[in-house]
Amino acid sequence: MRLTRKRLQQSGHPGRLHRWKASLLGVGGLRVLAAVVGGYALNLSFAPTTLWWMAPVGLALLGLSVHGRRLRPALGLGLLFGLAFYLPLLNWTTVYVGPVATALAVAEALLTMPVGALIASASRRLPLWPIWAAAAWIAAEALRARFPFGGFPWGGIAYSQPDGPLLPAASLLGASGLAFLTALAGFALSGLARAVWNHRRHLRPMLLLAPVMLVAVPFVLGVVGLRTEQSGSDAPHKTIAVVQGNVPQPGLEFNARRRAVTDMHVKETQKLAAAVRAGTAPKPELVIWPENASDIDPYTNSDAFAEIDQAVRDIGVPTLVGAVVGAGQPGQSYNMGIVWDPVTGPAAKLSDQTYSKMHPVPFGEYMPWRSFFRIFSAKVDLQQGEFLPGRRPGNLTMNGVKIGDVICFEVVYDGIVRDVVKGGAQVLVVQTNNATFGYTNETYQQQAMSRVRAVEHGREVLISSTSGVSAVIRPDGSVESSIGLFTAGYMDASVPLISATTPGTVIGGPLEWVLAIGFLAGLAFVTVRERRRRNSGTGDSTGAESSPGPATA
Repeated sequence: MRLTRKRLQQSGHPGRLHRWKASLLGVGGLRVLAAVVGGYALNLSFAPTTLWWMAPVGLALLGLSVHGRRLRPALGLGLLFGLAFYLPLLNWTTVYVGPVATALAVAEALLTMPVGALIASASRRLPLWPIWAAAAWIAAEALRARFPFGGFPWGGIAYSQPDGPLLPAASLLGASGLAFLTALAGFALSGLARAVWNHRRHLRPMLLLAPVMLVAVPFVLGVVGLRTEQSGSDAPHKTIAVVQGNVPQPGLEFNARRRAVTDMHVKETQKLAAAVRAGTAPKPELVIWPENASDIDPYTNSDAFAEIDQAVRDIGVPTLVGAVVGAGQPGQSYNMGIVWDPVTGPAAKLSDQTYSKMHPVPFGEYMPWRSFFRIFSAKVDLQQGEFLPGRRPGNLTMNGVKIGDVICFEVVYDGIVRDVVKGGAQVLVVQTNNATFGYTNETYQQQAMSRVRAVEHGREVLISSTSGVSAVIRPDGSVESSIGLFTAGYMDASVPLISATTPGTVIGGPLEWVLAIGFLAGLAFVTVRERRRRNSGTGDSTGAESSPGPATA
């Protein structure tokens, strides 16, 4: 050992000696362990668990893992964190499609790699680095929400918080603000841990002031957010019914029996109508059916038309019917919500009283690059047709009630939900079909997103699912009532019609851009300044990794 150390010292490479000593002490292994445990901890914060605090813990471990690292090791640690996070979080994609679906988790993990490098760079260069690290996380989420194929923002850390004290901040700063505060709590926690460890022998309260304040700020803003939450107590109320008709079986073949799903929703609506006539249920102002409740195009199939029309006439109020509607070309369809009137029948196809899903799901509702992906799996051909995207937000008026319709995974896209609220929606409706994912966590994760949306925009959210979990969510994010998985039923809810706008609706979109661009601009400025200093001979040009002092948390 002495001989090796002496040779290293004689070689004039103090950096090599430093890395040799770090490896000897097992520090590299600890960083890898922190990245893996941190990613899995973040996964544990998502539904169906209520362990909201695991999100800051997981991000704190990521911060400890990459702090002070250079580019390549930080990229590797970011990848390990992403794999440990996304593989278990998205395991519901593999239940019926098979292991090939893990490609989605791997792709998301690859997009997490840069955030590890950005956080590491911020920890070396920027004061109060946890703030910049949280902004870097938002920049990475913004990338995943848009790339590739329109993005897949599932796993946004805002959706880990529906049961936590930070949730009210969504009404103040939007979902992107909630995500920033969650990340800030985590990275500030890692800054606090480093400050305690580095000064454990001579610890003074002033050394901990900055990191403690950074940890506290998100929770203070969570309390402030309570003042901007909508309650709807002084708003007019209307009774709205949500129908869950169930499906014959879970999985990809949920609608293999022709018209079976339609018949089951017709039957449940007729039960509701009978209960209204018997006086055991209040008469609703309108009824919501889920996505794909009609598995046959009712505009072209007379049997499906007659069945639905009979059910709507029986209940006697406008009904939002989710249907697969042909687009006029073989193999092309729209995933559509149709306002069906008990007197005049369905709204004209593609009129302002229908909504076509604007963001069809790649690999689920259309197959991008089919010939390329067939190289890896023949299962790409399970997706035989394609759904065309709609061209306008889902603002519909039913019996005087202004609803904002989003379909299934669209609830995860900030802009799609924000647009219907800005378009005047008093109630948010999520039509969804979760039968494809069986008894997995997907439906609970989607419900968590709807709870965050309720607080963000100050609206009641009604989830109508073919197979569950359908739910009525109050504007404060709490679940008022629900119907379990693969159970037929209906809910009558007294829903506040809220028109007031939360700050989160206004601020959320611009804030994401400010945080993402602000971080990149700040990092670029500091990097250029350091390079100029090195070129002028005034800076440190050793290239050794550095750690900020205690004042920088």
